Amino acid sequence: MGATPLADNVLTDRLLRSWLRCRRKAWLDRYGDSFQRQWTAHRNLMLDDQQRSFVALLPRKPARGEAACADGADGVVGLRLKGKGPGGQALEAHPPLLLRVRGTSRWGDFSYQPVLARQGRRTTREHQLPLALMALLLEQEQQAPVTEMLVVGGGGRRLERDRVGLSAGLRNQLADALRKLWQDLQRLQPPDLAADRRKCTLCSWRQVCNDVAASEGHLSEVSGIGAKRREMLQGLNIHGLADLAAADPEQLATAMERFGEQHGEVARTLVAQARCQLNGDPERLSSIPALPELNAAPGVLLYDIESDPDARHDFLHGFWCLPRGSDGGWDPAAARYQPLLVLAEHGEPRCWQRIARYINHYENWPLLHYGETESLALLRMAQRQGVSEPQRARLRRRLVDVHARIRHHWRLPLSSYGLKSVASWQGFQWSQSGVDGAHALLWWRHWQGEGPERRGSSHALRWIFEYNHDDCRATWAVADWLRRQD
Repeated sequence: MGATPLADNVLTDRLLRSWLRCRRKAWLDRYGDSFQRQWTAHRNLMLDDQQRSFVALLPRKPARGEAACADGADGVVGLRLKGKGPGGQALEAHPPLLLRVRGTSRWGDFSYQPVLARQGRRTTREHQLPLALMALLLEQEQQAPVTEMLVVGGGGRRLERDRVGLSAGLRNQLADALRKLWQDLQRLQPPDLAADRRKCTLCSWRQVCNDVAASEGHLSEVSGIGAKRREMLQGLNIHGLADLAAADPEQLATAMERFGEQHGEVARTLVAQARCQLNGDPERLSSIPALPELNAAPGVLLYDIESDPDARHDFLHGFWCLPRGSDGGWDPAAARYQPLLVLAEHGEPRCWQRIARYINHYENWPLLHYGETESLALLRMAQRQGVSEPQRARLRRRLVDVHARIRHHWRLPLSSYGLKSVASWQGFQWSQSGVDGAHALLWWRHWQGEGPERRGSSHALRWIFEYNHDDCRATWAVADWLRRQD
């Protein structure tokens, strides 16, 4: 993979936002092989949030193009802005929305400000600098200053407005970012992999970079190493997985203690994890059984939640009911899947009654889940619904976190201990290729439609159930492996 830098490359707001997330991503957006790019649900979710926020901000449908600006429309979309940057670079931006405000411009006794919708709960540089680029070009287009920009969030549920001033400091930050982006785009090879690769799960280039990380033995491939620890290890002349596996754990612990006692304590674990990944063999950490709850259980409930984190809404509680066979074994073919939807119009009390009725029907069955999300959500709902402490304690004892048991009892030759990684290592395959929680959330938004009277396609709901069902089965695949090792 290589690039032939072009002297007349245009810097766009989308390239700038990619660069702010990851320098390598911006380079790949410009020069990468488009056939290696993977579709992700993240951008569609972002556009859905944008639509909801803009409708809440501007109930009337916005007009389109420069003619709408000349007419003084309250909101304008579809305007392409072109101009020059502080360093003479050719710039281009496509503001998702322009909002009419007080002022004077070449169009009349009014002017416009750019509006950006954000996901999450905070306005960051990833919002501010692309917005500043739009404002810079809008000033050139309308021949009037833009003193203030607007960031909206909340997806229309409770619209939040953050006003961002186009200060001299922000202009300087934009000029510096554009200069560095330009320099990166002149490179013949892409910049190094990001130090912190947690955001890579949202990126369309993730598989390209994952392949590079695996082939290079990148330190981020070692479970437990983030950006800060990677920097520490590189300062100690450890640059890859093989270096870490060859390190003396005691010497490394002593060296890392100067960054903090906690780093010294984890050094031995990191060396052991690197060696495990290098040799490919799992290592048992504890001699006691990982899942003793299964020994006398008449059956198990596998439990998985699907959520809309921005709305703080767990919209699906899925259960896979697996009874023990008459011969004392476990037969997944006899299991039944039960999805319980949590709809806002039903209210949480009714939803809790349905969930409690279902799990109480299998009173002595352990509730197996992967990660702490399910146990936290269920116990908090129980508390909100006035369930007594003794009853919550009984529920707490039934909840078994398979992820926590894996981490406590085993070291695996994997870069991630997430459900998809561990279950796939055991040979489990999801029936829907490439689907993740973001896909399920996108399908949920599509099915919700415009409300109870105008739902979207039922296919979307069926796809959510299928994905959630697979997550329950994947949890059992991991639990069953643990059980067999016991």
